[in-house]
Amino acid sequence: MENVSRTNTNYVIPDDEEKSMYRFIIVAAKRARQLQGGARPALPTSSKKATVIAIEEVRRGLVKYEILSPIVEPAELLPEVF
Repeated sequence: MENVSRTNTNYVIPDDEEKSMYRFIIVAAKRARQLQGGARPALPTSSKKATVIAIEEVRRGLVKYEILSPIVEPAELLPEVF
């Protein structure tokens, strides 16, 4: 049986150093929701499916996103453990 790679370079966010497929899917899903809600596509397309349009927009780097750092609570707000 041949060794098949599970990563597809066509579906990776261009400016993502980690080449995270999870991040690609989340960004594309959020963009698809925007399109379903009435947002206009960023590129001309013949497809009417929001997911297809969103995937292509993310692949081309047309969707801007920001990676937020996790919120760390100060130690004094955490409950004490005995």
